[in-house]
Amino acid sequence: MNTANASIERAWDVLEAVPDPEIPVVSIRELGILREVRHGDDGVLEVVITPTYSGCPAMSQIAEDIAQAIDRAELGAHRIETVLAPAWTTDWITDEAREKLRRYGIAPPTGACSSTEKPIRFVPYRKETIACPRCGSTHTEKLAQFGSTACKALYRCIDCREPFDYFKPY
Repeated sequence: MNTANASIERAWDVLEAVPDPEIPVVSIRELGILREVRHGDDGVLEVVITPTYSGCPAMSQIAEDIAQAIDRAELGAHRIETVLAPAWTTDWITDEAREKLRRYGIAPPTGACSSTEKPIRFVPYRKETIACPRCGSTHTEKLAQFGSTACKALYRCIDCREPFDYFKPY
């Protein structure tokens, strides 16, 4: 393995440990925020990230955490590039991260979002059934469209009476 490939592989390993600042039980890689690690034309290590949504307030903290992790690992000069296209989707969240979210008390997103074919509907959508991450009951209700962050909605379990965030699929 050449030195360039080894440094990219090492960077992936180092960045695997960078947690999301809003949900510290999952890494930026597990959430799909970390898109690519490569060397630019000038040989500088480039880390490509995509925000969960264009106004995500955590992106500056994520970039700072990435820079610190690369510096601690002594991987040399680097730059962080934020790309908005393709837009992030909850489909990029790994299965392991979905389980970590559930154990942390956040209902993971349901369904797939990346289909290019969106049917036109002339009838209302059926209400989503969101399972409580604490007791597993689907007897839940939405309290607010926005939870602790804009990418989550606030729900409550009617059975165990506990409120919880639901990571909205998009």
